[in-house]
Amino acid sequence: MIYFILIPAIVLLLILLLLHIGFIPPRLVESKTPQDFDMDFEELTIPTVKNKTLFSWFIPRRSTSPLIIITHGWGSNSEHMLPLAAQFFQAGFNVLLFDSRCHGNSDGDTFSALPRFTEDIEAAIELAKKQLPFNGKIILVGHSVGAGAVLYAASKRNDISAVISLSAFGSPQWLMTRYFRDLKLPGFMIQFLNAYIQWVIGHRFDEIAPVNTIKKLSIPILLVHGTHDKTVPIEDAHAIQNNNSNGYFLAIDGADHGSVEKLESNGHLLVDFIQEALME
Repeated sequence: MIYFILIPAIVLLLILLLLHIGFIPPRLVESKTPQDFDMDFEELTIPTVKNKTLFSWFIPRRSTSPLIIITHGWGSNSEHMLPLAAQFFQAGFNVLLFDSRCHGNSDGDTFSALPRFTEDIEAAIELAKKQLPFNGKIILVGHSVGAGAVLYAASKRNDISAVISLSAFGSPQWLMTRYFRDLKLPGFMIQFLNAYIQWVIGHRFDEIAPVNTIKKLSIPILLVHGTHDKTVPIEDAHAIQNNNSNGYFLAIDGADHGSVEKLESNGHLLVDFIQEALME
């Protein structure tokens, strides 16, 4: 009789262990710097929550220009966003890139998730307002989970001028449910795991879902998504856009989830959006 209880318990513990391992993103350390893109820069350390610190690059342009804060995606780092940063720099903007906790050269933590990305974004904002030379206007740009995080961060603040979301998922619940279904897990197990994840991260999915946080924003927003995104289907972007009463939608033909080169080739459209947004 005890085996009928023990075996399912062991299986459940193994599943939860694998889930926690899945919360550990691959750590890719930068091999290039902004200098490789002909941009002078300053390396900064940003204090964040839990006495952790973040690795960052500040790329100054003019103290009279706005500041663009760029947040990478899951398992990525600031280097991967440098081609896009170069587009903004060439357009005359100051740029701040940072590695979120558990990524790149930043401190580690027990896990990484959208709310922790958001905490790190807010830490970067606070340091920028205290220490960096810019005209006071801040534009947040994020990719993937970083895109969800910039929308969540902006929904909690009143000092953000515009947001660009690149390849955001509509909701963490949609993302995780798709993942678990691909693993052929039964429905009751998917419900349990989604509830467990919300308990671990300390936030309900509905609270942090881009499809909901965007409703709280009254600033200009640009949603960008690739038509060939196999990680987050473009239907997620359309669902977010349905609640985007303050902005625009850009579908990049042929782009997959991590197609940075496609973003780079369309960087002028992102620059145009920011310039128009700052005129409103």
